[in-house]
Amino acid sequence: MTPRRRQRGSRIAGVVLAGWLFADLLLVLALVSMADRPDPLAARPKPPGGAGAHAKEKPEPTGPPSVAREPEEFEVKGTDKKSLARQIGRETRRWEGRRAALVLTFGGGPSGTAYAHLVNSQLGKGRPAMFSGKTATDDFHDLSAGTSTAVVRVYFFTAPGG
Repeated sequence: MTPRRRQRGSRIAGVVLAGWLFADLLLVLALVSMADRPDPLAARPKPPGGAGAHAKEKPEPTGPPSVAREPEEFEVKGTDKKSLARQIGRETRRWEGRRAALVLTFGGGPSGTAYAHLVNSQLGKGRPAMFSGKTATDDFHDLSAGTSTAVVRVYFFTAPGG
């Protein structure tokens, strides 16, 4: 290699090195300037009068309700609508005070979908506070289950508004 080529190669290496050092310096300066700023997600200051009667009250949670990932499940049998409503009321007593978001009903036998629809039509009669007109329901069939039997899977709201 000639001395001129060697000299030009070392100049290029020096320029590349200087470029990397300049970029690193800019990165460090950017990080230092960001570290100097307050957290934009930090809590807002509390309103004045915190020692008054309102200081003991807990703030209401906000945001949309969420839905539990795991369903609660119960079974019903029979074709009498009043009996189905009573069974629904009895089986859901342990979850009283909760509100259903989604109900998947699996009716037994070849006409299980129709039976599941019948069961879902009685949910609001069995426990009106839990199953409102806004509760989403879906009817399925289970060929392995007996006729006029259903497994009801209920997904409840778990957060504010539920």
